[in-house]
Amino acid sequence: MDSSLITKLRRKLNLEQMTSLCSGENNWETKSYEALGIPKVVMSDGPHGLRVEAEKEEGKIGVGDSLPATCFPPATLAACSFDESLIKEMASAIAREARTAGVDLILGPGLNIKRSPLCGRNFEYYSEDPYLSGHLAKAFVEGARKEHIGATLKHFLGNNQETRRMTVNALIDERALREIYLKGFEIAVKEAGPMAVMCSYNSVNGEFLSQSKHFLTEILRNEWGFEGIVMTDWGAVYDRVKGVKAGLDLEMPGSGGVNDHKIFDAIKEGKLKKTRLNEMAERLIAFALEAEENRQAAGTPEPVDINEQHLLARRVAAESMVLLKNEDSLLPLDKEKLKTIAVIGKMAFDPRYQGSGSSKINPYRIEAPYDAIAAETADGVKLLTAQGYSDSSDEKHKRIVREAVETAGKADVAVVFAGLPDKLESEGYDRTTIKLPENQLEMIQRVCEEQPNTIVVLFNGGVVDLEFEDQPKAVLEAWLGGQAVGAAVSDILFGRVNPSGRLAETIPMRLEDTPAYINFPGTEDSVNYGESIFVGYRYYDYVNRPVRYPFGFGLSYTTFEYSDMKASAADDGTVMVSCRVKNIGERAGKEVVQLYTGKPDGKVQRPIRELRGFTKIDLEPGEEKVVVFELSKDDFTYFNPTRNAWTQEEGLHMVLIGASSRDIRLEAEVALPAPPLPKLTRHSYMDDFMANPRGRQVIEVIMSQFQSVTGKIIDTEDNFFMTMLHGTPVSKIVTFTNGLLSDKSVDRILEFVNGEDDSETFDIRCLFEDKEEKRNWFQSMLEGIFGKKEDNAFYTVDCPVRDLMANPETRAVLAKYCPDEYMHGEIMDMIISMGVTMRKVQKLIPDEYYPYSLLTTIDEELRLIPKDNKEEI
Repeated sequence: MDSSLITKLRRKLNLEQMTSLCSGENNWETKSYEALGIPKVVMSDGPHGLRVEAEKEEGKIGVGDSLPATCFPPATLAACSFDESLIKEMASAIAREARTAGVDLILGPGLNIKRSPLCGRNFEYYSEDPYLSGHLAKAFVEGARKEHIGATLKHFLGNNQETRRMTVNALIDERALREIYLKGFEIAVKEAGPMAVMCSYNSVNGEFLSQSKHFLTEILRNEWGFEGIVMTDWGAVYDRVKGVKAGLDLEMPGSGGVNDHKIFDAIKEGKLKKTRLNEMAERLIAFALEAEENRQAAGTPEPVDINEQHLLARRVAAESMVLLKNEDSLLPLDKEKLKTIAVIGKMAFDPRYQGSGSSKINPYRIEAPYDAIAAETADGVKLLTAQGYSDSSDEKHKRIVREAVETAGKADVAVVFAGLPDKLESEGYDRTTIKLPENQLEMIQRVCEEQPNTIVVLFNGGVVDLEFEDQPKAVLEAWLGGQAVGAAVSDILFGRVNPSGRLAETIPMRLEDTPAYINFPGTEDSVNYGESIFVGYRYYDYVNRPVRYPFGFGLSYTTFEYSDMKASAADDGTVMVSCRVKNIGERAGKEVVQLYTGKPDGKVQRPIRELRGFTKIDLEPGEEKVVVFELSKDDFTYFNPTRNAWTQEEGLHMVLIGASSRDIRLEAEVALPAPPLPKLTRHSYMDDFMANPRGRQVIEVIMSQFQSVTGKIIDTEDNFFMTMLHGTPVSKIVTFTNGLLSDKSVDRILEFVNGEDDSETFDIRCLFEDKEEKRNWFQSMLEGIFGKKEDNAFYTVDCPVRDLMANPETRAVLAKYCPDEYMHGEIMDMIISMGVTMRKVQKLIPDEYYPYSLLTTIDEELRLIPKDNKEEI
């Protein structure tokens, strides 16, 4: 886009007009200045379908009546497809409807991490895994862009609960932020370049996202290179001026000019630099021009074929549903062998197909499971029906249950439809349990006791406790299936579609097993993410905790065989991985091949396995395909908070291929070279120095010099001493040694260690600027490390001359300053016999021959020579 044009348009605006761009004109449109060439941008909710309000009432915020649109499967189900191409196709379909409705920007996808199954909005999010979330979000953005429609990543950041979501402070450590909660956004931003990112209501580590310069500018823009606009969730502004400083471009919806005036006043009062507003205005102008370019590129929108859209919604749902259990191969049902089927459960006739809240779609039509089953079986199979339970009350209705049991007993097979009623999960509040309603549990138990051939189909937005799983022969997790849910379920039940969905989140044994259990939803306005990086399968697999069904799990009507794994690392750190997958069953089917990495012997605590790749392949019976993955060096890293950088450990790393996080079929080891050495700082530990060849050289030279000067041997077998030494940051040595090492000395050490000349060797003399500093070094050596010592560790002018003459080194010092006739004449013999010291000699000899300054010089040089009184320390 022409930056000069954008600047030119901005300069046409006065200050008041520029500030007005910073908030919406109304609930769904940005401010425009058509006469100046700045058009409006129209937006709409749309993570799984378009929600365009039928009437736009000024100032009204909330979920009103909306125009009909195709309701596709929400993210909770669509993610289980593990299919980027399918998500891209779905996003394109939503975008086509958006273009027809005059919408420029879809407010989706949502890719917050499913930290706890209790989050009321989990139905709108993809996964517990950031890699899967990020890549599916990337696919959504690309699919919408293909139809010239923008997409919005939301909710940035840490919006993992609905309880007090507008004010809660999420306390998240840096590793968890980088490896879990930021990672998915990072993937989608870097690889797809969305038009917008929506910030969340909550704060992270004490600062609201709408006014966090760290996240909105330093990370999102400066690190990741994001070029779009940052907008708020509806009503997420707390301090608009701080938001401008942080990099928040657009407040939605409009505030009636209230916050725009605050920006205006702050600039007039000198509290806000106008250059900040200029930058923001130019981003908003670019945003509007991009929307206009998209409209022109799309041309006149063609009418959308709602039947084709419905068929796609059906395909997405069927490709994503997860078959959890299929005992005795009860599924798929064979219509030719069945005379009667009992269809039981209220949701068979009135299915729950989407979540409640801002993303709730007004679908063109809803296909109920009973109707789809009836159409599939036609007149060949008799269908018996029973309500089974009531959503209007949690009471156990004996008559309804009895009727369901009797109906099941009369059939060849029973299909029970159960799940979470709409009132139990929604945007705005969290669940308090993952159990199904008691009346449903009782009904399932009683029906299964009466009818051994029972299938349970579940409709739910978040994970539910499958405590009943041993009762039915088959369990199909259909999640929330969108408007074509009935047909999609029927396709699975009768084998028109071979199930290929895989769990995008772990199903635990019980709520108490979940990693965030004791820290959800927090206390009042604070929630501690105490589980850190161990979210979902990362936690369950690390502690080897039993789960009902692991991440990535899903059954098929056929069987796949994995073989011939190869893994090779290149010099640039990339790793090529391949394997063969063969369909050894009798039906065509799709398999999700999952690639994980791990380093069990790592120096830092890391998950046993982390998803690094996935692909869905279609195989005919007997067909075999080679699957290839390319891993970058980044796929083997962890985030090091101390260095504020992604860090790779050298050595052997595991590369694993499987059908779930706990169904690993193949594994290999790859040896990775050591990454570039990190720069050492004043806060680096001795361990860090020992891991660096140049740092190790410094330590060895200093220790060697210590031994040479003091005559004492450092006992490296002394565990306590060595532990203390290695556990001390370099900066602490200055104070711990009472000046043994000065700040300047530390700076010189770091300059050497962080140098790039490998041929350079460390010389201890570089630590000192003059003789005095050098003398103080040796004199305080013992005092600084081991406490005050006797002043007889070194030779001085207070030593007897006989001792000085007996030592070749000290005799050489005397010879340097004493005339030769004194060194070998009678005077020296007399001095030696008297046992006097050099200081005493100076007092006896006139200053003109032996000045005090000479005595000081001799003393300085003598003090560099240690006495020979070795003892081990």
